[in-house]
Amino acid sequence: MKRISIEPAWIFKDESGSRLDPQLFLLLSAIHERGKLTQAAKQVGISYRHSWNILNRWAGFFGCELVILQKGRGAHLSPLGEKLLWAQQRLTARLDPQLKSFASEINLEIQRSLEGVKPLLNIFASFGYAVELLPDIATDYQLNLQYKDTEEVLVALNRGQCDVAGFHLPVQLRDAKYIEKYLRHLRPRAHKIVRFITRKMGLMVRAGNPHQIQLLQDLVNPEIRFINREPNCGTRHLFEELLSVTDIPVESIRGFDEAEYTHSAVAAFVAANMADVGFGVEAAAKKFSLDFIPLTDEHYVFVCHTKTLQQEAMRRFLAGIRTAQFQAAVESLSGYTPHRCGEVINVEEL
Repeated sequence: MKRISIEPAWIFKDESGSRLDPQLFLLLSAIHERGKLTQAAKQVGISYRHSWNILNRWAGFFGCELVILQKGRGAHLSPLGEKLLWAQQRLTARLDPQLKSFASEINLEIQRSLEGVKPLLNIFASFGYAVELLPDIATDYQLNLQYKDTEEVLVALNRGQCDVAGFHLPVQLRDAKYIEKYLRHLRPRAHKIVRFITRKMGLMVRAGNPHQIQLLQDLVNPEIRFINREPNCGTRHLFEELLSVTDIPVESIRGFDEAEYTHSAVAAFVAANMADVGFGVEAAAKKFSLDFIPLTDEHYVFVCHTKTLQQEAMRRFLAGIRTAQFQAAVESLSGYTPHRCGEVINVEEL
């Protein structure tokens, strides 16, 4: 299947017109991961000599070394190299939902042009690691996957703008106030729920947990810098509910009003030492080599109109998420489980 992915590219230019090679970021990331230039070059797929040329060229461009090589101790990023790498990762994480939504629109047009007419399923969903796996199993139907916040996807479902809406709900905090905002969009006679995954939510801290953060109450320490999610997203609602049940005022947390737009962006922010702690999924912490302190769990579910269950694209979608292959992919994500994945239940059971 022909499929386009869209990634942001950095362009650094000086007065002479020199431009930063995007391959530099791949090399910096590999050096950070491997700790040796020979292994990093092999991972990127370039020669050791070429990797040296890239590093030397851009050290000259910036007037500062990006990588420090020490005999017998391998290679590690300089402070500037770290800043460039974390900036690139933050940018990618922040733009990921919008770029993937746009790519989905383009791929839909490509499929229509190259492969003829296939059943189409429009899914509007809250962004997440497991949801990102769905295009990989959409081989026998067309999938238009658009990322939006929870209220947007539920409104879109009831307006007929999508076939399926995906969102997350707390497992333990069943009396959370924000749940009422979601459930008011659901009609027991008109809608059905499709169970998807369960994921662990908690605090993401730098490796080694230098501030020894263990509980939400530790966030009131004025020395600890927090990075939040954007207002109105489900993760922000869950975090605020956790603060409410533990009687922690939001104004007591340094950085509460500072926000990023995805779990990965929050994790990258902490990994770059721009904050000491963030709240999100375990998978994001793992991706950025952070420590994770679990606090609660969330269910991710899909909702659709009852009649949608009879559509061919929906049948194929359900068959796909019920496969052992897909569920194994979900289980490979840290903190994710596909328990009862693909089971259809009534709204009242939610």
